[in-house]
Amino acid sequence: LRMLQVKLIVTGDDFGYCPRRNQGIVDCFLAGAISNVSLLVNGSAAADAAELARRHNIPIGLHANLSEGSPVCEVLKTNSSLLNQDGFFHGKMGFRTALSKGLLNMSEVKQELKAQVELFHELTGHLPPHMDGHQHVHVLPEVRHVFAEVLEEYGIKYTRVPIEPGLHNCDWIPPSLMDFYLGVEQDSFNTVDVFTKHGIRWADIYIGLSTMGRNMSVSSVRSAIDSAVLRLRAGAAPGGGGTIELMVHPGYPSVPPTGGCGEGPDDFSQSWERLHELQTLIKPELQSYYKSRNIQLCSFKDL
Repeated sequence: LRMLQVKLIVTGDDFGYCPRRNQGIVDCFLAGAISNVSLLVNGSAAADAAELARRHNIPIGLHANLSEGSPVCEVLKTNSSLLNQDGFFHGKMGFRTALSKGLLNMSEVKQELKAQVELFHELTGHLPPHMDGHQHVHVLPEVRHVFAEVLEEYGIKYTRVPIEPGLHNCDWIPPSLMDFYLGVEQDSFNTVDVFTKHGIRWADIYIGLSTMGRNMSVSSVRSAIDSAVLRLRAGAAPGGGGTIELMVHPGYPSVPPTGGCGEGPDDFSQSWERLHELQTLIKPELQSYYKSRNIQLCSFKDL
């Protein structure tokens, strides 16, 4: 029996966040450890990131951001439901709270998403082949509909649906974070029909929540991919392939005040965990594992 050809998209998120994140992501790409990146167009080093992607031929998509920093749409920078009293986005949890209270204007959400696609186009010279959401805002109620409309309008085919198989068994994830992840998962289940209806596609299997930051190791990545491959095999048509997206966050730690999306870098960005991801991803034993399992690294535009 021929071994199933698995395509693995290893996406480095938050490209454009700061120069040290950019450098770490480029180093990872040049080492063959990631195969795709997701750009924060409101990141303080977004223009630099786009230039690096062009120089090194790095496949790049859009990491739509409605939760951290400042909007890119001029009209929304001063007076908008997307901003808190300090004039910044509401934050990862603040955005969710404002949404559940009905305080967010969906036409402003749409305006900002379109402005980010336009800015991406301006920075890179092309539309994003894939577009996902920073802090998974794109699968939230109401937002998911607007997000799908924007993708369809621009003909952007691929996104990310963060439903990670086996997440429930990851007992190393602290309860507060697990609650957040399970919320993301539930929102993702409710988003599948919406994205499908708009003709949007995504990888067959998503992983990355269970292997983030300090939880990333060669063995955690291997076992996440192994179980994903087993699931693909179980459901695969004869001779068929399968696609996995692994979300990662490599980088060298940010040094304030440089970085961020308008407010300076967050704690995760300044921590050792980004560097830990980078060092894990470039390990030769991970590369040889991909080879031994017939796993081909690729990007969304290769699908």
